[in-house]
Amino acid sequence: MASTLLSKTLLVNRFIHSFSSLSGNTQIFTSVFSKLFQFQANSTNVAYNPTRRFSSFMASSVSTHRAQFSSKSFTTDDPVVSPDWLHSNLKQPDLKVLDASWYMPDEQRNPIQEYQVAHIPGALFFDVDGVSDRTSKLPHMLPSEEAFAAVVSALGIDNKDGVVVYDGKGLFSAARVWWMFRVFGHDRIWVLDGGLPKWRTLGYDVESSASGDAILKATAASEAIERIYQGLAVGPITFQTKFQPHLVWDLEKIQENIAGRTHQHIDARSKARFDGAVPEPRKGIRSGHVPGSKCIPFAQMLDSSQSLLPADQLKKRFDQEGISLDSPVVTSCGTGVTACILALGLHRLGKQDVAVYDGSWSEWGAHSDTPADTAAS
Repeated sequence: MASTLLSKTLLVNRFIHSFSSLSGNTQIFTSVFSKLFQFQANSTNVAYNPTRRFSSFMASSVSTHRAQFSSKSFTTDDPVVSPDWLHSNLKQPDLKVLDASWYMPDEQRNPIQEYQVAHIPGALFFDVDGVSDRTSKLPHMLPSEEAFAAVVSALGIDNKDGVVVYDGKGLFSAARVWWMFRVFGHDRIWVLDGGLPKWRTLGYDVESSASGDAILKATAASEAIERIYQGLAVGPITFQTKFQPHLVWDLEKIQENIAGRTHQHIDARSKARFDGAVPEPRKGIRSGHVPGSKCIPFAQMLDSSQSLLPADQLKKRFDQEGISLDSPVVTSCGTGVTACILALGLHRLGKQDVAVYDGSWSEWGAHSDTPADTAAS
């Protein structure tokens, strides 16, 4: 029942938002669809704890003897933490964990359902599509400061807290949420290296149903962002934002950069999409790339376990494409998700001021008057 309620709450609110963008009327449909929408997740207990590898046990044993966790003292030099580290610190009161799984439409995977079936104990679900700018027609664009503060406050996260974010692919959409927190001034944010797959491979337990607390917080967060964009009051704001404008770019900034070349522009999409050799997955979007940009597919940042590569290997990838760590960088992709993986990799190399073009190719390629290059041009 708890899992079903969480799924209904989030998915119904998504539908209401989509419909209201056309009709402007949400009250009637909130009542109707909360009653009609029937979605039952498989709540089979998938928690397990097989014998772990000796090396993993040793790593965990060492980490449990560290000084008591404090998000204020924990280093932010590296943007990722290991599953062993998270397991050792999971019960610390000032550490919060978020499941930020999100998938491409053609993958036919449901992140809410997967969260209900298996998630790291105590983790809350962060809805990448839901925590977005409701005034934009583009997918999951960065919300306003007020909206982000309301959502994070509703999730019970304070400025003093450290936050670890993960996803169901290993390292994918979690990087987007890592970037979002940093855009709004919260640097005590880390990505779980290898995500839920690596956590489970190492034999750590998962929970197979949403707790009452998780449902209440997810519901409050979903309602908070709806109310913000409707101009209504929300509950107490406990998370204070500090917007970092240099970390997010819009279409106008990209246009200026084509002429000024102040920043090196890296595109995280596949080489085939970058070259315009294959059609874009979204209808109405031209093929090609922004003039002057270079292609480093996001997958080149990761190893076979979907963990972030060591610094020396990351540097080699950027060196191969002529990217200088001494010059400014802006990244883009299809919808602003995998561009954040490039930013994560550059952060590991000490480059913490990388901008992300939020609208990315879904915005640029949808305009008929923006220039686009292809391999044939």
